[in-house]
Amino acid sequence: MPTPPVTELNERARDIFRLVVEGYLDSGQPVGSKALSGEGGVDLSPASIRSVLADLERLGLLAAPHTSAGRMPTDTGLRLFVDGMMQVAEPSHEERKAIEARLAAPGPIEQALEAASSMLSDLSGAAGMVMIPSREPRLAQIALVPLGQGKALAILVGEDGGIENRVVEIGDTPANILEQVSNYITARLAGRTLTEASAAMHKEIAEGRSALDKASQDLVERGLAVWTEDAARRPVLIVRGQANLLDESALDDLDRVRSLLDDLENKQSVAELLEVARDADSTRIFIGAENRLFALSGSSVIASPYHDRQGKVVGVLGVIGPTRLNYARVVPMVDFTARSLGKLIG
Repeated sequence: MPTPPVTELNERARDIFRLVVEGYLDSGQPVGSKALSGEGGVDLSPASIRSVLADLERLGLLAAPHTSAGRMPTDTGLRLFVDGMMQVAEPSHEERKAIEARLAAPGPIEQALEAASSMLSDLSGAAGMVMIPSREPRLAQIALVPLGQGKALAILVGEDGGIENRVVEIGDTPANILEQVSNYITARLAGRTLTEASAAMHKEIAEGRSALDKASQDLVERGLAVWTEDAARRPVLIVRGQANLLDESALDDLDRVRSLLDDLENKQSVAELLEVARDADSTRIFIGAENRLFALSGSSVIASPYHDRQGKVVGVLGVIGPTRLNYARVVPMVDFTARSLGKLIG
């Protein structure tokens, strides 16, 4: 159902709707007419309030989980509140200083990324997520070691000292050819990224400048293809604070929480969702069934891209939790953390 514009609601309906949403976000529980007519509520009788609640329910903005349990906002209602009624609470001066200091602690950038994920979890009471920018290592050495049965172990050593291994199919290629290919790649492609190395090899072979025979050329191309394809599809995601999702309210809905934790284990899918936020101009909010991945767990994601000093998007960070997240506080916190982290990325 399309979200009705907030202007379609009269003042009385807007007030009651806002109180229901704020009460639900604060407690995680449906809000009844008696609570709405109490101190700090609206100056209407419970009967009049129930009439307005019924109207809001017919519009698809509220739902009653049980016959007499009061109302809670639907995903559509939360979207209306977030887009048209929410008053954000900007981080205080002390909070901003604390975020900047924690991110700027001495250490590699990966440490700052871990700190950002943990900090978002602490601030939101949900799980924090940071997608690490994909930074391909520059090659220092490649070695192909025969394993037998038509396979070899490809060992890649990066200039940063990192080592990764892959098993590749080599058919009946003899050991001396493997050594020749290893030496050739190392001599000609050292100092380049895998993407650069692959492009250079394709160009050399296409122009007939490669000193390798046809079988060796095929092996080089297949080996580099395995590496570059694997690196491209492998999400690098840091998730912290999953334990926050197991709060007291989770005891009433263990199936939902279990589904959410299962979703978080599927980092490829989570990374794909965060990729949607890469091109956003500002923080994106995904509520409940609005995104396919978290439809079953009824969860919300607040995500923001972060940029390097040249303004290029290099990653995405955010939080995930139940739909009753404190959006007014978490949205500006995610946005500020993204901007602070971007200042540290070269």
